[in-house]
Amino acid sequence: MIDKVIKELIIYAESKNLTEKEDRAYLVNRVLEVLKKEDYTDSPDNISLRPLEDILEDLISYAIEKGVIENSIVYKDLFSTKLMGVLTPRPSEVIRKFNNDYSVSPKKATDEFYKFCQDCDYIRAYRVKRDLKWKTATEYGDIDITINLSKPEKDPKAIAAAKLLPQSGYPKCQLCRENEGYSGRVNHPARQNHRIIPITINDSDWFLQYSPYSYYNEHCIVFNAEHTPMKIDRSAFKKLLDFTELFPHYFVGSNADLPIVGGSILSHDHFQGGNYEFPMARAEIETEITFKGFENIKAGIVRWPMSVIRLNGKNKEEVISLAEKILLSWRDYTDKEAFIFSETDGEKHNTITPIARRRGESFELDLVLRNNITTEEHPLGVYHPHKELHHIKKENIGLIEVMGLAVLPARLKGEIAEIKRCILEKEDISSNEKISAHADWVKEIKEKYEDINKENIDKIIEDEIGLVFSEVLSHAGVYKRTAEGKKAFMKFISNIE
Repeated sequence: MIDKVIKELIIYAESKNLTEKEDRAYLVNRVLEVLKKEDYTDSPDNISLRPLEDILEDLISYAIEKGVIENSIVYKDLFSTKLMGVLTPRPSEVIRKFNNDYSVSPKKATDEFYKFCQDCDYIRAYRVKRDLKWKTATEYGDIDITINLSKPEKDPKAIAAAKLLPQSGYPKCQLCRENEGYSGRVNHPARQNHRIIPITINDSDWFLQYSPYSYYNEHCIVFNAEHTPMKIDRSAFKKLLDFTELFPHYFVGSNADLPIVGGSILSHDHFQGGNYEFPMARAEIETEITFKGFENIKAGIVRWPMSVIRLNGKNKEEVISLAEKILLSWRDYTDKEAFIFSETDGEKHNTITPIARRRGESFELDLVLRNNITTEEHPLGVYHPHKELHHIKKENIGLIEVMGLAVLPARLKGEIAEIKRCILEKEDISSNEKISAHADWVKEIKEKYEDINKENIDKIIEDEIGLVFSEVLSHAGVYKRTAEGKKAFMKFISNIE
């Protein structure tokens, strides 16, 4: 029976143009090697292909049964990636195809590469589909909400095993180019089926890859060939706009370069992009600004819960120069009345989250002002989700959230189901350990809606989660959307020289 599944895997690879029919005997032997199986009986070619997830599940079950691997999500993922690595073309072949497709159009190149990353199971599309997603209408327009279920949580066995491993400096991080083809370990994902595309931005070597978790359509990562720390400066703006010239159908942005307001990997310079229009990109300018010496650039404050200055112009160098001017002014800006401090005790607090896109022939750059100061009242950050919102979102607000897509923790799926049950059955939530952290929020929901029933509870809870995320963004905004906040924002604008 397992021999038929092996044949099915090979036929799958051929159907996705990962391999050729002439490779069959060779690939069967490679798969047998991974399975530690010494014999094989061929099957007819007229196989009705099942989804790849089912094929791999059968091969994983066989490996567990034969003692090849342990029954653990981490070991199963390491094993399935090793299997798919056997079927994934060499990097040179992938790069050659990408460049050939790019000669037709940038969009064809990215369309084909994204499909390839799903076909070879680097992006486990069947897991991404499990993510819960919806939109919530707010005063800033519709915002996107997702509860991420595609990123597997480590199990106790793997966590225990990871503690016993010696510290490894290879690869230096999960973004380094050395990940391509890496076999992985319990504390580092396998990447035998991972492929990257070399690109040049700002006359330097970078690479394009896709995120294995795809939080949005064609979620790509652009990373420096060198393992060098994140830095927001003039060259960062240049790299972002250079990228939009290479791939005008993609947006690209950078996490800020400081803790709390930055991304999860500050040790390796990288951007994130993709073929997706975020809610913030749809938000309009509500206050126009003119900067002396840059009259050709349309600029203004964006109608958004965070503090965003938008620049739009056809001259790339002018956009870069104005962005640098704003950045340098913000780095050293202090306004005690607005509780903006550029530094305390020698620690820098001000930085920017930049996002670039093309609007026809124009370059558009959104500059989101960030500050990571902490206090005794807000030890995780003053401009960070405050404690009363942690039951929904406690993690840092990085680039993706800034643009209006909430990436919420997987724990919420079970908690939401329990909240709905308790509301409908009129149980006391405050005494339920699983969901007691949501008690105050649920009380507000009950007071807000006269009638909550089976027909409307799903929509109500989704909408209320979306409204909490909108409040999360307002907490992260350095200038609040009040008369005082707007006045303080304009005070900073007038300080830019």
